Amino acid sequence: MRLVSFSVDDKEWRLGALQGDSDIVDLTAAGLPSDMLTFIEMGAPATARARDALRTTSATIALDRARLGPPFSRLRRNIFCVGKNYLSHAREFSGSGFDNSATVVPDYPAIFTKPPSAIIGPGCAIPAYRDPTSSTDYEGELAVVIGTAGFAIPPAQALRHVFGYTILNDVTARELQRRHGQWFIGKSLDGFCPIGPCVVTRDEFERHARPALRTYVNDELRQLGYLEDLIFDVPSLIETISTTMALCPGDIISTGTPEGVGIGFDPPKYLTTGDRVRISIDGIGELSNPVT
Repeated sequence: MRLVSFSVDDKEWRLGALQGDSDIVDLTAAGLPSDMLTFIEMGAPATARARDALRTTSATIALDRARLGPPFSRLRRNIFCVGKNYLSHAREFSGSGFDNSATVVPDYPAIFTKPPSAIIGPGCAIPAYRDPTSSTDYEGELAVVIGTAGFAIPPAQALRHVFGYTILNDVTARELQRRHGQWFIGKSLDGFCPIGPCVVTRDEFERHARPALRTYVNDELRQLGYLEDLIFDVPSLIETISTTMALCPGDIISTGTPEGVGIGFDPPKYLTTGDRVRISIDGIGELSNPVT
């Protein structure tokens, strides 16, 4: 399934499932909750009811009539993010002058977080004007959504705890990142976390043997990466985080970005008003946001 948060005529937000590429089945009308977090917390029974509704409901809403919001209207805690998790980007970042760490390729995953207040949905504007340093950069990423709680999860069992996947843009104010010597402040400005357009359940996403991630700025291809290029794969990231804290349903882990970010160019190609960033991942779709 491909699950979305949507509204029609600017009314209340509802939970839906995409049917093909042009229609939405209203899961809230079928008796399911209106927000993604509650739905995931309800577990397998809710997922089964959603699948039934998708199979049996003939009444649909045209996708072009609906407004898609971020899949999650609320989260229990910050989004977990991973730095330097593609080898090519680790080398790119190390040579950019913005890397304060001592090693090019980390021995362990570098984990930081972004607050829920940074989240915006597809089509919403990335507010680069809020960056006082005018150094706003993009980072296209695959994000993992946890479905089943767990503590000290071994890698062999990690994927059983995954509900699904989505797209996330880890927008970053580079000069703030360098100035403060850590990543939280430069990556946590309000509006600096576009996410969506949907959450694809694990079973459907895993049908794609080699999904590619592509990031475009104004139709120029900037990033191209594959999951096999991750230094620390999804099971390793789940193991690392759950070693010290329990993962909960609805937790989001963003897996890192491939090379081709703005600071990788000479001179850097930062985002400016009027730009548009598009991130696509095979099996999920496309997350597109203008820049203001």
